[in-house]
Parts: sequence; C-alpha cells; structure tokens
Amino acid sequence: MLLPHTFHPSIVRANDIRGIVGDTLHELDAYIIGRSLATMISRNGGKMIAVGRDGRDESRTLMEAVCEGIADSGITAVQIGLGPTPMLYFAVQHFGVDGGIQITGSHNPAGYNGFKMLIGPHTMHGEVLQELVRIAESGDFAAGNAPQEYRSISDDYVEALLSRVGDCGALRCAWDLGNGAVGVVLSRVVERLDGQHVVINDVIDGAFPAHHPDPTEEKNLDDLRALVKTDRCDIGFAFDGDGDRLGIVDRFGRIVWPDQYLALLARSVLKKLPGAKIIADVKASDALFESIAKAGGQPVMWKTGHSLIKRKMQEIGAPLAGEMSGHVFFADRWFGFDDALYAALRVLEVLEEEGITMDAFFDRLPKKANTPEIRLLCDDNIKFSIVSAIHSEINGAGAKMIDIDGMRVKSGNGWWLLRASNTQPALIVRCEANDAESLFRVKSELASVLKRIGVNHAPLL
Repeated sequence: MLLPHTFHPSIVRANDIRGIVGDTLHELDAYIIGRSLATMISRNGGKMIAVGRDGRDESRTLMEAVCEGIADSGITAVQIGLGPTPMLYFAVQHFGVDGGIQITGSHNPAGYNGFKMLIGPHTMHGEVLQELVRIAESGDFAAGNAPQEYRSISDDYVEALLSRVGDCGALRCAWDLGNGAVGVVLSRVVERLDGQHVVINDVIDGAFPAHHPDPTEEKNLDDLRALVKTDRCDIGFAFDGDGDRLGIVDRFGRIVWPDQYLALLARSVLKKLPGAKIIADVKASDALFESIAKAGGQPVMWKTGHSLIKRKMQEIGAPLAGEMSGHVFFADRWFGFDDALYAALRVLEVLEEEGITMDAFFDRLPKKANTPEIRLLCDDNIKFSIVSAIHSEINGAGAKMIDIDGMRVKSGNGWWLLRASNTQPALIVRCEANDAESLFRVKSELASVLKRIGVNHAPLL
C-alpha cells in the first residue's frame, strides 16, 4: 500500500506544480502526481491521460514516473513524447482523452521542472489542483494495472497549425527557438511557408546553452535582435522552453512587447467579430485596452495566469486573449489554449492581410512611457503576505486601484502594478504613464512603498 505523500510546500503553485529537481522536486513526486491525477479522472469515469515532455535533462525520467503512476491507478497513459506544451494541449483534444500532463519547466532556468495538467481540455488550477494535493496527502489512490501506449501527434499538430491560418506572406523571418521544445515541429512548419526563414538555437538542449528560455526578458532577445539586423530580416520570433510564450522584434531589432502585438491581433479578429470581448491581463498597457475599444471590441482586464485566462475566455466567449508574459490564446480558428507558434503564424497572416510590416505597425502605436515587467526576487513563503500588507496600506489611504490580481494603483496620469508571481519566487512590478516625467514620479511612488517594507526597489529605478 502506498503511503500518503506530502509535496515540498514551495512547488504547488497557482497553475501547476514546479520545483528544482533533486531539491524540492523528485521522481517520487512525479509518480504520485500520476497516481493522483489518474485517481481524479478514474473517479469521473475517465480512461486515458495523454503525457508529453519538454527537452529538459530530467523530463524523460519524470515522464516515465508519471506514466507508471497513471497506469498503477488503472488509467491508460498515452505517451506523445517530446514536444512543446501546446502540442500536448492539442493531443488531449485531438485524441479525445480524459486529461493530460506535460512535464516541463516552462520558462524557468535549467534545473527546474514541473507539471502542467488538464482534466478534459481544462487546465488545472486553484481548487482543482488543491484536490490533487489532498488525494496525495491522504494516500487514497485508485488502483489498477492499465497499459501504456505511444501515439505520434506531431504531424497532426503541424497540419492543424497550417490549416488554421490564411496566407502568411513571403517575409524574411528569423526564428530563435532558444534550445526549447518547439524545435520538434518548427522546421516542418516553416518549410511550408513562403518567404525565407532563418532559424537559430534549434538544437533541443535542456541546459539552454544559448540563453535563458524566457523571451519576455530583454537580454534573452539579444541573439534574435542581432540576427534580424545582420541578416536583414523583416521580423523575428522567439520562444520559451516549452513553446507557449512568444517574443517578437521588428526589422530594426526593436522589441514589440506582447501587449503591443496583441493590439495588432485584436484588430484583425474584431474585423470579423465586431463587438467581441478581448482579454488582457492586469500587466497590460492602457494603450492596449484603448486600442481594443477603438477597434470596436470590449476590452476585459483579468488576472495573470494561463489557466485563469483560459477559464475566463470560456466563461465570456472571448475569441482572443493575451498576457504580458507572451501567452496568446486564440479561440478564433484555434482551440482556446496558449500556443506561441500559432500566434506567430497569425501575426504573419495579419501583416499580409493588412499589407504592413511590423516596424510600420510599431511606429503607429500610441506612445506611452512604461517599464517592462520587472521581477523583484522575493521568497515564495512571504511574497503573497507582502502584497497583502501593501494592499491594506494603500487601500486604507483611499487610493484608486484595481485589485483583481495584486493591485494596479492609479498614480497621477499613470499607474503602478504590484503582484506576486505565480511561477517564480518574485514580486512582479510594472509602471506606466503618459510621458517620461510622469513615469519617473510613478516609479518613485512605488519605490517608496517597497522601501517602507524592506523590499529591494533598486531594479525599478
């Protein structure tokens, strides 16, 4: 009989389970996760769970442990092998199985790994994820001896990607795969596109020798920016470790942040679906929400987190959503999940459709003075309590704020944001104003708040 199991307190997060392999995350955790998810699905009458993995060094071993746990709970584990997380999401719907697990450390550094899980097509988070934890802690597992099987999905996934976009034009494109799992399918996609395509860092390597696998950090786009300018490309795309975050640069190497290129995508969707609701997270610029409204849509601000965004899309029937972290979700012609490669293809489609270049679009964007998303290191054990304490202080002072996720506080003709990261031991901050002078005042206000409670505010200034 398997004993009850307790996970390290730091690894169960809002949207997934993730930790440092050999320190906070172990092979036994993977086995228990397989047992626990399979128990939940078995008790709902389910029979099969799809399992995929990214290219990290430990992902194969963790996948094998997960599949063993699934089988020992009487559910068939359908292995789809190495690939990006969106391919696992696609497999769950394509095969019609009852759930899924992707073994991935996502955008975290080498050494991290974890599990993104689904019941049916819905990503687990919040209370549903806590139910999995309770099953593990109780040791109340379903038991059985189900088979394991392997099914290939990558060809079907590639066909789905290409069949659900229109003409992507004939641009010269740069692609930085960041040694991540999107490398399983990227070459097969671009060889069927018109134009010219230059690909770098395409060897899948869990050590990520080229750079950290997170395209939302400016320094991680240096390779792509240099390639675009050296090879005179029209546009450049970058991906995170598991292919669900997208970074973009224009032909001058300027970063087009997610809340900027989301405005381009929203404009296109709204031409076909006027009045539709478009979701962006609390970190997004006012300029995005204004552009959605100007294009005839209904802007909706929502919580950060891929599971939370997907659930909100389903709730309100939104065809498009996006986050500053580079997650882009299409329910228009796609399946409602975040997929960086599909989003890149839709960007190319829109540029061709409108007859513009990304740099021309960038030059027409409303001018706001803002910071990028800034991560301030903060222990997982205290980050939420810090945000709560500041919220109480600010709220008591009568500040105008939006507090659906942390706090977005109005300051002069701008705003500042403070929230706890769902995926890292960090506080997330961002500031925006109408001009540089006002931005300095907004940043100074936030820095003063952080200083009073002993949080390092130097990266902000």
